Parts: sequence; C-alpha cells; structure tokens
Amino acid sequence: MQLSTPLSEAISTKKEYIRALSEIGLNTVEDLLLYFPRAYEDLSEFKGLHEAKDGEVITTKGFLQGIKLIPTKNRKMKLVKAMFYDQAGYESEVVWFNQPHLLRTLPMDREVVVSGKVQWSYGKITLQSPVVEKSKEIQIHAGTTVPIYPQHDVITSKWLREKIHPLLYLAKELPEVLPEEILEEEKLMPKALAVQEIHFPGSQEKLEAARDRLGYEELFLLQLRSLRAKKEWRESRPEGADDSGMPLDPEYVKQFFATLPFTPTNAQKIVIYEILKDMEKPFPMMRLLEGDVGSGKTVVAVVAALQAVKHGYQVAIMAPTEVLARQHLISLGKFLEKYPDINIQLLVSALKTAEKNQVIDALANGQVDIVVGTHALIQEGVSFENLGLVIVDEQHRFGVKQREVLVKQGSPHVLNMTATPIPRTLALVAYGDQDLSVINEMPPGRMPIETKIVPPEHRQAVYRFVEGRIQKGEQVYVICPLIDESDVLDEVKSVKKEFEHLQTVFSRFKVGLLHGKMKSEEKEAVMAAFKANEIQVLVSTSVIEVGVDVPNATVMLIEGAERFGLSQLHQFRGRVGRGKVQSYCFLYTNSSSDNTVARLKAMTDHTDGFMLAEIDLRLRGPGEVYGVRQSGLPDLKIANLMNGVLLDRVRKAAESFLERSAA
Repeated sequence: MQLSTPLSEAISTKKEYIRALSEIGLNTVEDLLLYFPRAYEDLSEFKGLHEAKDGEVITTKGFLQGIKLIPTKNRKMKLVKAMFYDQAGYESEVVWFNQPHLLRTLPMDREVVVSGKVQWSYGKITLQSPVVEKSKEIQIHAGTTVPIYPQHDVITSKWLREKIHPLLYLAKELPEVLPEEILEEEKLMPKALAVQEIHFPGSQEKLEAARDRLGYEELFLLQLRSLRAKKEWRESRPEGADDSGMPLDPEYVKQFFATLPFTPTNAQKIVIYEILKDMEKPFPMMRLLEGDVGSGKTVVAVVAALQAVKHGYQVAIMAPTEVLARQHLISLGKFLEKYPDINIQLLVSALKTAEKNQVIDALANGQVDIVVGTHALIQEGVSFENLGLVIVDEQHRFGVKQREVLVKQGSPHVLNMTATPIPRTLALVAYGDQDLSVINEMPPGRMPIETKIVPPEHRQAVYRFVEGRIQKGEQVYVICPLIDESDVLDEVKSVKKEFEHLQTVFSRFKVGLLHGKMKSEEKEAVMAAFKANEIQVLVSTSVIEVGVDVPNATVMLIEGAERFGLSQLHQFRGRVGRGKVQSYCFLYTNSSSDNTVARLKAMTDHTDGFMLAEIDLRLRGPGEVYGVRQSGLPDLKIANLMNGVLLDRVRKAAESFLERSAA
C-alpha cells in the first residue's frame, strides 16, 4: 500500500462509494489522508445513565441486549429497539429509525461505548439513535474527541472514520515540505504526526498543535509562491532595458498639488510617496492600492502617471468597462488641464475602426502619453514605444498570462487599484506577490450616507420618501439578489419581477433594468442612460459597476440585504453619496433573526469599509466573504486568516528561506 494507491484498491467498499469519493476529489490514499475534519464532537467524558439530563448528549459504557425489529403502522418506517445497561446497572431503552442492518451488526452481550441523546419520559430513559462502538483501547466513534468530516450524499462521517483510521499509518510517507530549521524555530510537530492528530486527536492540546502545524504549512507554501512570483516579476526586465528608474522630484509633485482645488489627505501623500519611491527602483513595481469608495485613489494614480510621463514613458490606464474608461478619461482631463502638452487618448471597442487604428499607430510611435481603455489595451495588436506604467482599476489582478504580455511590453511598473476593502491578513495571502498601499482616510467634508434597516411594514413609507427625492431631480438605485424568480427562494426579490413592480410604483418616472445576462452593449447603454438622467430608477443585480460615478444618484435601496456580505453592501452604498446632496441607503429584509439584525446593524453603525470588511471576515469567513474562486483567494483547509501575527511570522520565515536558498 502506498500514498498513490487508488482508493478502489485501498479500501473495501461498493462502487457507488468510490464514485462519491471521486466526486469530492478523493481518488488516492493521499487524498483521503489529507481530507481533514471540519469540526469535532467531544464525546470523551463518560457518564452514568442516572447522571444524564433530558436532551443531553452523553457517552457511557455498558451492554446491549434484546435487539429486535418493531413493526409500525407506517410501513416505510422501520424501528429497531434494544435495552442498554450501563456499568452501574441502570437501564435505558435504545431506539434507531430506519436502520434494520443494525440487527446483524451491533455487538450484543459485550462491552460497548454508546453516545447519544437522552430523553426522559415518565421516569424512563430512552437513548435516541446513538452511536455504538465496541469498547477497545482506541475508540473512533465514541468515548473520544470524534472528527466530523465534510459529507456527501452517501458518505457519512462514521463511514469516513472507519476508512481513514486503518490507513493512518501511511501518514509517515507524506513528504515533509517545511524546512527543518523552520520546524525547529517554530517548534512545529512533524507532518506525519500532525495528520494523525488532526484526524484522531489524543488531546485538545495535540489537536491545537496539529492545526498550528498544518495551517503554518498552508500559509508558508502560499507565501513562498507569492514571493517567488514577486521575485520573478522584479527580474523580468528584458536584457538591455533601461533600468535607471524614475527619480522622484518632490518639487514636481508640489507643483501638481498646487493645481488641485483641494489639499490631498495625509493618507494620499503617504501612498503617493510609497509608489513614487517604488518607481525610482531599477526593477518593475507590482503594487496594490486599496482605498475605500471616495478616498481619492484617482489623484494618486494621476501623480504616478505624471511621474512616468515626466521621464519620457507612456502610461496605460485600464478599466473593466467602457463606461468606466470614459469616466476615467474625463477625470484625467480635469486633473491635467494645466498640462496641455500631455496627449491623452481613449481606446475602446466602440470607437470607429479608423479612430481606433489612429490611436494604435500613435501609441506605437510614442505620440500618445496616456491611453485609457479596457483590458484589451495590453493584448494583441496594441504595442507601445516605451510603456513605463500600467494602472489597473478594480481587481483585474494580473495572472501569469497577463504578466507574460507585460514582459513583452518591457515589464512596466504596475499599480492595481481596488475600492473593495480587504483586511490586511487577506491581502497578505490573496495578493502576497504585490506590495500593499492603503488609503485609510477620507477627504474632509464628505457627508456620511444615512443608512437604515427597513422592515416590511415600512416599505411604503420609503417609497413615498424616494418619490420625493426623484421629484427633486435625484436618482435611485435598487439592488436585488436574483435575476429571475425562484421557486425555492420565494421571498427573495428577483430583479425582473421588481422591475415590473417598480414601473407601477414609480409610473411617472423612467425605470431601467440591469443584470448579468444582458449583453455588454446593452449594459453599457443602460448605464450611459442612467448617467445622463434619462433613467431615474435603476433596478439592478450585484453587477452594478464599482466605480461608476453618478453624482445625481442619492438613494440606494437593497432588497434581501441579509443575502449580501457587509463588504458587498458597503460597495453598493458607495454608489451614492458622490455629490453634494445628502444621500441615503435603505436595507430591506424579511429576516428577524438575531444574527441578521446584528450584521445589518453594523452597516448602520459603521461607515469605514475596512472595519466592515473585518467584521464580515470574522462573522462569515474568507470563502464566504470574497468568493474564493473569484477573488484568487486560496481555499485553505486549516489556516486561520484572522491571525495577523502568525501571517507576519510565516511571511518573514518564507522571505528568510528564499534568501538562504539564493545564497
């Protein structure tokens, strides 16, 4: 038997179980050993029947006798009953439902360990559907800390325990991936022992030590991968490329600040300094700029662009949609009015072929200083004479293929920007290959958005309030969780149904519809119409663009608010409050659960997106918060991403290991 042995050969079971294992990604012995429990049930404390309370789950030792199948009026129901006598001689009836196989499998008249729920009735005790295991030196189902696994339709935790336990001796074959010096420095247990203890812990202390060991390994490998990617990027400049950097000229920056109608915040000045110091270096920058909605990321991007243009380089600014690209073009034009010599162009698919070709040619011969467009800017057919900086708006995180394209363009500096607040611990894991800058301060004078939770009985009052705002010339967003109606989620609003409903509610105004199944051109047209105030009420799913600036939109209604995470609700809220008029966000919910109310109350209590992101992470976990696949965040089995101290330790250890390896 080896780690690579297929489970079809390693365990004795039916073909349907092997198929089920394969469906959850378990094909070899190694896969099964690395399928870790999701929780544990402490059944290690033994009690006598006479000590048990009604409704309590207890573990006790004793003997089973007199097992039999009891006929019931309902022929589909099969009842198995037996008598259990504990070691002190107290007795209880034991009942199982629809498990006739127990007649031939339960051990009779020999010592067993039983764990189950107690029911007291008329002075008699009944144990309901207990787990029964022969009393032996090593228990795996009862009388111990019992692992609970992620389950499948046909695969139960009990079944998994029975199959994993006999194979645990093969854990010694698992490769030790952590360097020996780290195991010693961090006082971590060997991997083989950690895997054994994570499945069947000998004590709570050993379980915690196993979790620490395996969680550390997950984070270490991630950080190592990120740091290697960072190192490769820094070394990616083609041979012979100019590596003199872009020296920082403080006076030039001050001159730009003097052209602004406001004073940049201290947070903006700090991140500008971090970025410009990076651009001085002879290797390409890869930096993530985080800033809440309205914190002033655009000004920071403009300073970075000016730095590149001043040193004779071209700049590409990429947005996820044409609407946002055009918006960036307008913003740049305003910020750079005092710099008429800087040639700024737009490159999007909606341009006529002749216009497009003209811009592409001008980029290739160096006539364009700054080009604004969508992701297609750095793809085939577009070349630059001297690309020095790429600024990417809204989470277009670069992968391997995009970096290959950038290497061909001379490995420019890259600044990724996002308005999605990401807790620092998550950023270290999901974006560990980038340096991090955070604008954690809002410009003065920005009015907080009034946020209220709306129970069903107050809906009409809110509609009347909204109508009053529209009559004053303002606009409204309405967000719904679903596109189409759902039979299962009948209380959850669908965007199509709500669109029809609101056309009646706001019959005097133009109501628009936006959702993910619409074609790109349709979505662009709807957003353009809303921006031009040709649509007063926009009913949308969560596709509503981050970063779209409609200063006239002052009211945000969110249906089924409990179905969204706090970070997402905060993103929606950030679509309003972009003008000088007081703005409002109304959270509709039909749920009265304490958890929902507490979570939504965080929205009414906090305006800081980073604070809300931390609360969201604590309440729901990273996978739920960020959508693991969409965010690039790895699906960690053990590691706790709330532990910032551990993450810092792991990153330093990974950096030190890389340095030693390179020496």
